[in-house]
Amino acid sequence: MRVAGERHTNTTGEPRSERREATDLLGLDALFSDEELAVREEIRSFVEERIKPNLREWWEGAIFPRELVPEMAARGLLGMHLEGYGCAGKSSVEYGLACMELEAGDSGLRTFVSVQGSLAMSAIHKFGSEEQKQEWLSRMAKGEAIGCFGLTEPEAGSDPSSMQTFAHRDGSDWVLNGQKRWIGMGTIANVAVVWAQTDDGIRGFLVPTETPGFSAKDITPKLSMRISVPFSCLSEARYGIIWGSMGAARDSYEAALEYAGGREQFGKPVAGFQLTQQKLVNMVLEIEKGTLLALHVGRMKDEGTVRPEHISAGKLNNVREAIEIAREARTILGGNGITLDHSPLRHANNLESVLTYEGTSEVHTLILGQALTGIPAFR
Repeated sequence: MRVAGERHTNTTGEPRSERREATDLLGLDALFSDEELAVREEIRSFVEERIKPNLREWWEGAIFPRELVPEMAARGLLGMHLEGYGCAGKSSVEYGLACMELEAGDSGLRTFVSVQGSLAMSAIHKFGSEEQKQEWLSRMAKGEAIGCFGLTEPEAGSDPSSMQTFAHRDGSDWVLNGQKRWIGMGTIANVAVVWAQTDDGIRGFLVPTETPGFSAKDITPKLSMRISVPFSCLSEARYGIIWGSMGAARDSYEAALEYAGGREQFGKPVAGFQLTQQKLVNMVLEIEKGTLLALHVGRMKDEGTVRPEHISAGKLNNVREAIEIAREARTILGGNGITLDHSPLRHANNLESVLTYEGTSEVHTLILGQALTGIPAFR
């Protein structure tokens, strides 16, 4: 049985980390630089040592481990791909690999890094004044301040242009009125990036959360992302999902492979049955293809040639395949797979949220449809 804190081994007693060929069937590691692989191994070790042993407790109790925030900051994970202001300035591929390893632990922790860096910090970095950048970005990179990103509303999800939150001028000040929903880190944030209608169109505002009139509460109960604070986000963070979902898929596959090698039925390991081998082969092929897709999009992003439809293709494909892999991995575990002793069903539950946020599968399908036909089908 796989329990929290256990050192995961295969049936020969070798640590899982020594059997990467079982996942990297096509030798994709050769496509990464030494620097990229070093980032991956650092975050993989962090996840194995500091995250995986505690996931059962955190997920079951819907606990966000705030004590990890300084440790994430020390590894340059917060605003990882941004330049200056104390940010690590890593490449898109390095950031993607970090997302993959974090989500091999849990989607909720990759979500935190995504909301903090790719949404809140990125918005400030791209659109904020120099005064705002100096005030917030360094503190956020150090984990001393947490940000959230307020876009989605109770009646405005996939169509943010229909938002009802409105900001009007009052002398030299702005007054905001409205509600937001599914705002990651909203209850623990120090600053909120809030999007609102104005007389001049939609604008973004930085709202310190101690501002009078600001309030936030957790949405409970929920069946997914239980160690995250729920949220909804936009395009910059979609990129991290392309990689992160493959991390969840890989961990689900590895859990199933390990279990199948040690679980005996009818006098031999479950891994020796043809149907089990078919499931494992299909999983690893989709993981390898999804990783290649993530790498291709990442290289384009670093070269400055990526387009929105490229990111939509990656998000649509990789999340769709990851959730199927997690579900299929659970079937290899049989009844034991419905417990928190094993990761696939936890990943599958988390991926239900990932499937929806950052644009639903339907929205990304229509984005790709428009790219192919030139005809928008949203309205």
